[in-house]
Amino acid sequence: MKAFQRYSVLILLLVWNIVSAGAAGPVRLKTVVIDPGHGGHDPGCVSRDEAATTEKSLTLDISTRLRDKINAQYPDDVKVIMTRDDDTYVTLSGRADAANNANADLFISIHINAAVSGTRANGFSVHCLGQSSKEGNDLFSKNLELCKRENSVIKLEDDYETKYQGFDPTDPQSYIFFSLLQNSNLNMSLAFAEDVAEAMKSGPVKHNRGVSQDPFWVLWRTTMPSILIECGFITNPDDLAALRTEEGRDQIAQCILNAFITYKNRYEGSTAGNEKPKPETVQEAKPDSTQAVKPEVKAAVLYGTQVIATPKALSPDDPFFRGYTATAVPGEKLSRYVIGTSESLEQARKKNEEIRKIFTDSFLVKIEDGVIVRIR
Repeated sequence: MKAFQRYSVLILLLVWNIVSAGAAGPVRLKTVVIDPGHGGHDPGCVSRDEAATTEKSLTLDISTRLRDKINAQYPDDVKVIMTRDDDTYVTLSGRADAANNANADLFISIHINAAVSGTRANGFSVHCLGQSSKEGNDLFSKNLELCKRENSVIKLEDDYETKYQGFDPTDPQSYIFFSLLQNSNLNMSLAFAEDVAEAMKSGPVKHNRGVSQDPFWVLWRTTMPSILIECGFITNPDDLAALRTEEGRDQIAQCILNAFITYKNRYEGSTAGNEKPKPETVQEAKPDSTQAVKPEVKAAVLYGTQVIATPKALSPDDPFFRGYTATAVPGEKLSRYVIGTSESLEQARKKNEEIRKIFTDSFLVKIEDGVIVRIR
């Protein structure tokens, strides 16, 4: 019960932080924490050949390159913090605490994947906190083994059962509590994850395994938008060959930087200015618009699927909307974005079935006189 109470207090704090952000004036992405996975006596995954390349060395090199690239791109605007900058061991709670104590605006955890057996599995993937509802991607399917492996470093810590309130990374039952928690930064985490997945398509590891929501402890403990990137498979010859070269690791870091630039621009609303939208208005976005949504009164009743709520205005054709055109519903603190809109509830329901395959946490809404109401 005490552990549940602690979780409840943390959830309330997270919700308060994101709601308060909308009233704090212009938002700036000022601090990012980069987390090179594993380290010290925890090597992470190890290649199966004689070279015995370790995950901890690859993640540190990619993370260091990413840090240097962000510093070069934003020398005066962004502070970059590394959870480790050498071959040292950092606990999962220590990694999250470093980000939380710095009041970071973004958390990026860098990892390398591995197959339990065989060498065919390949490609990069991006993960946010959550319990995936995608078929074949749920907690008790293929991603459970990945989560168990990444969370298993908990057992390297002294008195881990007390420190982590009895959480056992090898027991599927321990993951049930994740389904009771809501990440107040999920929408922004998903947006950045999509940016990273899109950018990494041009990197040396070509196969995109997609974006998924999974119960990684380090993502749950952070109180800001957070993602975990698996940059490739150390057990796949082609992925490993790319990861072993300086050029390959540098290209991966550059891809993540490109995604960071896209996300930072959206986060700060750089394409929208800092004008505060009027809460009583709605605009149907135009597909060819390159400007952020400028609200205007729209009397017609619309039905559609809400996919994100954020304090900053987004362009109606932002890549986050995955090819859909967005309708903005401004509020006092958050603007809500609806896609697949129609004046017909029946048509909106049909589109909602398609949209939920991509945006698993989206839901059907009605828009009338600038007011948005969820349809149960």
